[in-house]
Amino acid sequence: MHIIAKIFVGLVAVEHIYILWLEMFAWTTRGPKTFRSLKPELFVPTKALAANQGLYNGFLSAGLIWSLCIQDIAWSRNVAEFFLGCVITAGIYGAVTAQKSIFYIQALPALIALALVLFL
Repeated sequence: MHIIAKIFVGLVAVEHIYILWLEMFAWTTRGPKTFRSLKPELFVPTKALAANQGLYNGFLSAGLIWSLCIQDIAWSRNVAEFFLGCVITAGIYGAVTAQKSIFYIQALPALIALALVLFL
């Protein structure tokens, strides 16, 4: 992969590490400030659900980081394409079902990274 593509893949991975932290460890403290569309009283009862979502975001991040560690260029690219596709799918689904801003926060950076992986 080209260095610019790797940088963008890395940025998407870091974003998902942040989402993991937010949903797994800061749901009841930072969550209400981040997800203002949810009622504040929902954060404590949904803590386990959010942690589960955070774990999945961690898996996405791990896959993207793994793609950066693979020496074989074709294999590295294939792994990056797969995990970026997963992020894009999750971002589009989240935008349709939960909040439109999820598209811009999650799917758009992954789309840019995927375009760079494919075309550089």
